Amino acid sequence: MAENKTKATEVSVADFIAAVEPEGKRADAEALDALFRRVTGFTPRMWGPTIIGYGRYDYVYESGHGGSSLATGFSPRKAEFSIYGVSGEGAAEGLVRLGKHKMGKGCLYVKRLSDINMGVLEELIRGGLAHLATRWAVQAA
Repeated sequence: MAENKTKATEVSVADFIAAVEPEGKRADAEALDALFRRVTGFTPRMWGPTIIGYGRYDYVYESGHGGSSLATGFSPRKAEFSIYGVSGEGAAEGLVRLGKHKMGKGCLYVKRLSDINMGVLEELIRGGLAHLATRWAVQAA
């Protein structure tokens, strides 16, 4: 069975965010961190070298493959932010109201926070966690 490549690490989230460049992206990363902390109630952990995760869930598929993954989170990539765990009921309607973004396979991409409605992003994070909790137990990482 293949092992998950992205795992929780002991790297400091604060140190990681402090090193984000340029300064504008770092400020957006700090704002996202504050939003995710407030919405989820979880203390973040680094998952792999670049993903900041809030909460986790353990899963086992019918095939027997299982593991742990972050419940929600983001990564301040060079070109844009990748935001994870914003699917579920109401997500399509929320995305219409979000502002300038792209959707990928399992994640949302935004270039800067000034392009989006942060209240709608909060709704999407809450909805994604609620959707996840219908199948798996979400807990602190």
